[in-house]
Amino acid sequence: MTDKKVLLTGDRPTGKLHIGHYVGSLKNRVAMQNSGEYEPFIMIADKQAFTDNARDPEKIHNSLIEVALDYLAVGIDPNKTTIFVQSAIPELSELTEYFLNLVSIARLQRNPTVKTEIQQKGFGESIPAGFFIYPVSQAADIALFKGTVVPVGDDQEPMLEQTRELVRTFNNIYGEGILKEPEGVFPPKGQGRIPGLDGVKMSKSLGNAIYLSDSEDELWAKIKSMYTDPEHIRVEDPGHVEGNMVFTYLDIFDQDKAKVAALKEQYQAGGLGDMKIKKYLFEVLNTELTPIRERRAELAKDKAAVLEILKNGSEKARQVGQATMQEVRAAMGVEYWD
Repeated sequence: MTDKKVLLTGDRPTGKLHIGHYVGSLKNRVAMQNSGEYEPFIMIADKQAFTDNARDPEKIHNSLIEVALDYLAVGIDPNKTTIFVQSAIPELSELTEYFLNLVSIARLQRNPTVKTEIQQKGFGESIPAGFFIYPVSQAADIALFKGTVVPVGDDQEPMLEQTRELVRTFNNIYGEGILKEPEGVFPPKGQGRIPGLDGVKMSKSLGNAIYLSDSEDELWAKIKSMYTDPEHIRVEDPGHVEGNMVFTYLDIFDQDKAKVAALKEQYQAGGLGDMKIKKYLFEVLNTELTPIRERRAELAKDKAAVLEILKNGSEKARQVGQATMQEVRAAMGVEYWD
């Protein structure tokens, strides 16, 4: 390991990545990777995906390459960032098992992120045990690589705090400084949670997302369906910009803030139609996504090469994980022979 801060990020392979991922985390990861200040690791969390998709392994298998293509297309460079697959690092399971002895069921039940996700997924009383303990697995993901910097959304702060608690407890029992307590890096204000086309949280399961791989036709069809102002029936009618997804997206993606302000003023006064602003949003988004789409299509022509990147990255990541687990086992006194 180097003296650089260890940057640890990741995504579940349950489908292609959308523009919410792009603005909320991917652009930041590329910038941090290129800054030279970090040693970045990006994990494709296939084991975590199984916690609520265990009966659909094909979905996870197919999504693995799609997520990798999205990473590479936005500018994640395997020469600068180690991209690895979670299931290829068995040491993660070992550290998770040790961590499970350091946390109570009551503490896991209090985790607000887990409570919210359990409600959203409608598990009721049939919560998979693997899903229930996945905050502990996440803690092991970070701790095994001695991650010191972890970019997360605002809603993930409770997960990060649980990681710090587990690392702190481990170090208090087995030796200070063995594992590292991570700090969170949060997205810019207003960009941590981009709403979907309908104004609800952008989600693959809700079908309200714009994907990085969407074609121009798919992009235009989705923008045409966007929620605007139901009271803005005629062009000459005054319209509302609050809660209007077209203007929400323009605020995020259009760099010409003066033009956006002028369009808002015109829309509120009356005289600007929904279709016109949707066409303008299409131009803005298509300009942003075209180079990503084109790079992705080129990379997809050789998926074997993409899998080789994942294989090489996983081998490198495992070497790091093995070194950490040697320290962990020695500290715990479970290294019984050379």
